[in-house]
Amino acid sequence: MEKKWWMERVAYQIYIKSFNDSNGDGIGDLRGIEEKLDYIHDLGVDLIWICPFYDSPMEDEGYDVRDFFAVAEEYGTLEDFDRLLARAHGLGMKVILDFVLNHTSDEHRWFIESAENRDNPYRDYYIWHDGKIKNGKRVEPTNWGSFFGGSSWQWHEKRKQYYMKIFSNRMPDLNWNNPRVRKDMASVGKWWLDRGVDGFRIDAVAHLDRAPLVDVEGAEGRYVLDWKKFSNQPRVHDYLRELNETLFEPHDCLAIGEVGGEASISDGLKYASFASGELDMVFNFDHNWCKLSEGDEETIDLPRLKKVFSSWQEAFLDKGWLPLNWLNHDQPRLISHYGSKRDPVRSAKTLATALYLMRGTPFIYQGEEIGMTNYPFRQREEIRDIATINRYRELENDTDMSEREIMEQIGPMSRDHARTPMQWDASPYAGFSTHPPWIPVNPNYETVNVFVQQNDPDSLLNHYKDLIALRKAGPDRDLVIYGDYEPVPTEEKIYGYRRTYEEKSMLVLCSFEDEQIIFDLSKYRIIRTMIAHGAHVSDDVVRLEPHGAIALRVEELK
Repeated sequence: MEKKWWMERVAYQIYIKSFNDSNGDGIGDLRGIEEKLDYIHDLGVDLIWICPFYDSPMEDEGYDVRDFFAVAEEYGTLEDFDRLLARAHGLGMKVILDFVLNHTSDEHRWFIESAENRDNPYRDYYIWHDGKIKNGKRVEPTNWGSFFGGSSWQWHEKRKQYYMKIFSNRMPDLNWNNPRVRKDMASVGKWWLDRGVDGFRIDAVAHLDRAPLVDVEGAEGRYVLDWKKFSNQPRVHDYLRELNETLFEPHDCLAIGEVGGEASISDGLKYASFASGELDMVFNFDHNWCKLSEGDEETIDLPRLKKVFSSWQEAFLDKGWLPLNWLNHDQPRLISHYGSKRDPVRSAKTLATALYLMRGTPFIYQGEEIGMTNYPFRQREEIRDIATINRYRELENDTDMSEREIMEQIGPMSRDHARTPMQWDASPYAGFSTHPPWIPVNPNYETVNVFVQQNDPDSLLNHYKDLIALRKAGPDRDLVIYGDYEPVPTEEKIYGYRRTYEEKSMLVLCSFEDEQIIFDLSKYRIIRTMIAHGAHVSDDVVRLEPHGAIALRVEELK
């Protein structure tokens, strides 16, 4: 295996709008990120991924790009970005950006030109169709649903055609079958790489191709969301191999793709095996929804989670490299999603230990390291996410549900949970801004914040620092980064695995139980404890307190 620079990095995802506001307008910005680079560096992070800050109408908070070569006014200027990039590089940190390939804003000049008429140079930059006649009326070309609700088609009155949009109505899908589109998007990437960025997280990369335009059969409802119709289709791989050859490989940049649409492990290997010639890594979502319903509550489905993690780890062992991420800007907060209500901080430490000692590159989402939680949404006006707003409107129009009932149904899954302001301290607005923020601050900011945890040696923040330090220096660095992964048979409520590299071995044991558990260590010689919380080793056993975890350097006895 050829060792690449990004294998040895620890990454941190920044949702710019909610990270740090430098000018007091209630919106995070590029200068705000620069102000907090020392904090990120002190955490041990040396790779940052910044969510979109391109010029945008903000229909989908910047993922609807109006101009790929300009910075949105609320986020600053290109000069601000250049200064941020230089400062990050000066601290030894790499910077990657979101690269939005599947769609643009309907205010992008390409779409404006394309929609003007059917005879111009941009006429087929997007996916246009006349539609069909059904019972004497014009209807959409297919009954495919959109990720954001409703149809995946939108009528355009001026052009007199439908355009495909698998997300928002104002985010038309690019036609990647058009070689001019592929060339122009490669030029966008080259412009940023030439400016000095170190790579890209590629948004919605699985959706660059479409199945034949045939209705979903045997399904109820006017519009049917069948992910397979626009996910992981064959030509996606052709497009990515072309991008890799013309853009990624010549720049030795990191290219990590977001693959949804129920991408399988075999799909993942097609995208990002060492031999694929496409991407370096892929984010998948198999581990994000391992939940069990128990009465009115949901709990973690640990057997399923262990199986998912082990399956991906084992499949990629000699064939590729994985990102290690719990959640991101589109999903609930980690503690609220998988943590213990009885002991949230200790369970958060266990979740971090379980994931970030695996083989791969860690990607920490902002606020995860201090245990930020879901926001208690109660009212419609608190919601900012377009997907959640669309769902609210559907339920409001199609049911007799009250506002409270609708919020109880849609609130827990809103993407806004991950987007509330970063909680820096206990001052007004959590130290994020001096102005009321664009989205409400979580009420628990007075006790859950960076300031309160920085000087507490037992805090979650300092546990993250200790975990990251294992990857940065010391005798076990190569073991933690490059070691093979092997699951260890354990009781149902323990997640255990071994990492081995050359002659070294590490045993990781993580409890997801509310009671003490004892694990037999008699087959191992204990060399030292690498990291632990709520765990005690004695007499050839380790006693794991509720939600305790431990990583041990061991030698397996013959």
